[in-house]
Amino acid sequence: MNPAQTLAAQTLAIASRQSQVSPEEWQTRVDLAACYRLVAQFGWSDLVFTHISARVPGSSGEFLINPYGLMFDEITASSLVKVDVAGNKLDDSPFPVNPAGFTIHSAIHSARHDAQCVLHTHSLNGVAVSAQEAGLLPLSQHSIFVLSSIGYHDYEGVALNEDEKPRLVADMGRANHLVLRNHGLLTAGPSIADAFLAMYMFEAACTIQVRAQSGGGPLLRISQAIIDGAHKQAKQVTNSVGAGRLAWPGLLRRLDRTDPSYRK
Repeated sequence: MNPAQTLAAQTLAIASRQSQVSPEEWQTRVDLAACYRLVAQFGWSDLVFTHISARVPGSSGEFLINPYGLMFDEITASSLVKVDVAGNKLDDSPFPVNPAGFTIHSAIHSARHDAQCVLHTHSLNGVAVSAQEAGLLPLSQHSIFVLSSIGYHDYEGVALNEDEKPRLVADMGRANHLVLRNHGLLTAGPSIADAFLAMYMFEAACTIQVRAQSGGGPLLRISQAIIDGAHKQAKQVTNSVGAGRLAWPGLLRRLDRTDPSYRK
């Protein structure tokens, strides 16, 4: 059996963990696996090289992250790997954890206790905007919701060094969106649904910016006054329940119609 076949066999052989974890952790696993599948569907994955994490409910800093080597459309609730704040695997999993993923996610989860989920992408449009000196521009309705809560972190190479963590945390501050310069995008949210919806807006804003710039003509910028009111408008347009709670059930129904295996 070649390495690819061995990996596929390991994937299929992972038994359900539902009876081994709390109902709260299982629900988090299902939602996080769904998030990975949706990132794949929306075309934001970078083969196996990005990562999404979610805090284990009721834990002292433990979080779930992808098994390194599985494509995002292969990830299931049971295949997700549980790690502690030191990066030790707490599951009997045949898969390692992406070391750069652990550095980024452990830094934010340790500093931002309001962040249930942290989502990082290397999409082409996101990286393109991250390489622009001016960063994200106020060119679209999507952009105003991102610009009302955004930070920037300069590129320091592949995120493998522990000493980068405090700078990453400081640059993000209390924002829910972070541009990793020359690298990609990151969002954090109080739920997996909120982190996903934040990334949807972020990715859309970047895509619109790249397309608008490619037209070659003068660009119309939205005023800072409108950006300053974006948070209040977001509450109004979502009836104060948040975009995540509104859109997430429909996104799960879409997944269930096509491939519900993420729930295993």
